[in-house]
Amino acid sequence: MEMPLFPLGLVLFPGMMLPLHIFEPRYREMINRCINEELPFGVVLIKEGKEVGQPAMPHPIGTAARITRVDRKPDGRMDIVTVGTRRFRIEQLKHEKSYMTANVTHYPVLNGDTRLATEQAQRVRPKILHYVDLLTQATGVQLQLDQLPDDPTSLAFLTAIALQVKPEDKQKLLSLTGVPEILDMGNYLLGRELQLLTHMIDTHPVVEALTSGPTGHLFDN
Repeated sequence: MEMPLFPLGLVLFPGMMLPLHIFEPRYREMINRCINEELPFGVVLIKEGKEVGQPAMPHPIGTAARITRVDRKPDGRMDIVTVGTRRFRIEQLKHEKSYMTANVTHYPVLNGDTRLATEQAQRVRPKILHYVDLLTQATGVQLQLDQLPDDPTSLAFLTAIALQVKPEDKQKLLSLTGVPEILDMGNYLLGRELQLLTHMIDTHPVVEALTSGPTGHLFDN
């Protein structure tokens, strides 16, 4: 299918809430089309280029965003709230409109109900709770974490959303084929970040506030 694309400096995961301020004319046109035709649009991490100005080159794996709320401004700008739905792979970029589009194919999440996924989820579960607790201690900001999901797939994406790591690391998580691989990398990153946070708390009582993402919510079912 052909999908409108929104290249950004962040990674959207399935289940993640993402508010956006729409001000560029090309993206006003795109969002209005998505609203009128009830279409999703694809959020992709920028590989080369910038969010504003000339078209940016995106990474090939992204997540479809469904618009859940729209607040229109008198001058045509919009504040929207979206939620990530499912992953896709870009097959061909297209530049026929004022905004970028692409022919995309569904990029399914595999092996979420395997024994390996369940075992990996058991390793990650206590670490993610400890991680959020340390983030709260380090920043002095009470982060909201809904009850941990039971199924490994949801837990894998929750971990990816919660981790305060570089966009490139998040893109690697999004691009992994199966749930066991996402949980395995998430487990590694959690271990690394827990060490850094522990050191940070020991040396600095409160560090500059971090956020769990644009909304402060780590996951949305």
